[in-house]
Amino acid sequence: MSSRLTGDETALWKAAARVLDANWTGTATAASPGLYPHQWSWDSAFISLGLARHRPDRAETELLSLFRGQWADGMLPHIVFNTTLARHAFFPGPDLWRSTGQAAAPRTVQTSGLTQPPVHALVALRLHECARDGESSRGFLARLYPLLAAQHRYLATARDLGAGGLAAICHPWESGLDNSPAWDRPLAALQLPPTAYAPAHRSRTLPTGEDYDRYVRLVALMRDAGYRPEYLRDSHPFAVEDPLFNATYLASAHALAEVARIVGADPVPHREAAQRLHTALLDRLWDADTGCFRARDLRDDRLLPVITAGSFGPLLDPELPAAHVRNLVDLLLSARFAGAAGYPVPTCDIQAPAFDRGGYWRGPTWISTNWLIWYGALAHGLPVVADLLYGSTIRLVRQSGFREFFDPFDGTGRGSHDYSWSAALVLDLLGARRAPQAA
Repeated sequence: MSSRLTGDETALWKAAARVLDANWTGTATAASPGLYPHQWSWDSAFISLGLARHRPDRAETELLSLFRGQWADGMLPHIVFNTTLARHAFFPGPDLWRSTGQAAAPRTVQTSGLTQPPVHALVALRLHECARDGESSRGFLARLYPLLAAQHRYLATARDLGAGGLAAICHPWESGLDNSPAWDRPLAALQLPPTAYAPAHRSRTLPTGEDYDRYVRLVALMRDAGYRPEYLRDSHPFAVEDPLFNATYLASAHALAEVARIVGADPVPHREAAQRLHTALLDRLWDADTGCFRARDLRDDRLLPVITAGSFGPLLDPELPAAHVRNLVDLLLSARFAGAAGYPVPTCDIQAPAFDRGGYWRGPTWISTNWLIWYGALAHGLPVVADLLYGSTIRLVRQSGFREFFDPFDGTGRGSHDYSWSAALVLDLLGARRAPQAA
């Protein structure tokens, strides 16, 4: 352990490593064995970041295991199911998605039919930057590069539903911020059938009642339409351009250009894609009146009213204009977010009527969104913001352990215990502290 870490940080490092070791299944890491026993897409990407600091061999295996579930059209599903578990170990399980009946889905792996924020190329490049054996790491990138390129092609061709250069999400779960208040308005417009879908054994941390029935209804509509891009573009009732999703897409496009250069492929198409995303983010999702990015509902072509932690996602754009950066930092540090929270960053504007300090993605602090904002702050040379997020995140896990999410006011841990991405991202934060050049 490096002398850059304090004794408390060293102890935290060892505790985080124990969580990842305990949650390792042999081929991947369970997000949380008791509650989320399968492999989730952006969980797996974040977990890889921690494994790169602790067990680099497992970091590569983690990502490759996830990409076993990639569909032939390039879609990377948000769940790859562990079929050794009981079919009802988690809802919604394979029976809802019916992926094996879809033409593009893999035949030997059961998956969901949704995707999630495409952080994977960014993570793959960061794994390479942390690698001890550069030659072996280049071989790993060469193996992963065509899979990442296919993921990005899918988003560019199948998910530009607004024809404006951004990728649209077709379900709140695709945002990563599952039941964020940002989605309340488009969800409320969704008509439900007379019968409800969700069974009695819903997850104890997820929303219930009509909200959950709407989530399942959206899945059923996509599934019954064969997850076809034409249906998503023309008929699907939920289509939203989300700033966080597209910011991770943009950052990964930049990373994919560098991965291409490393493996001897052409980086230019990925640089051009990043530039198109940069322009579209500013043109379509920047709201000058509120001084931040907001999600756009494509079905009524309006920006959605609730401001969430996703609004800070475009800090991941290294070319974000300085004036936009200043506006976002002012909002972040204001009483609407970090300025009024003892343990920032709350995932919803504290002053919004929908804010709920204990509601799943409706107010609590999550380590994943903290990490993304921290990473963006580093890219823009914002040490005050980066140090704030580093310090508050470390305080959270030191006080409450590696919980799924946390009360933004008193730091109380909520949701699952020994949550893998919480442990993994703390390892990456600590690893960056002891080796700043890798950050």
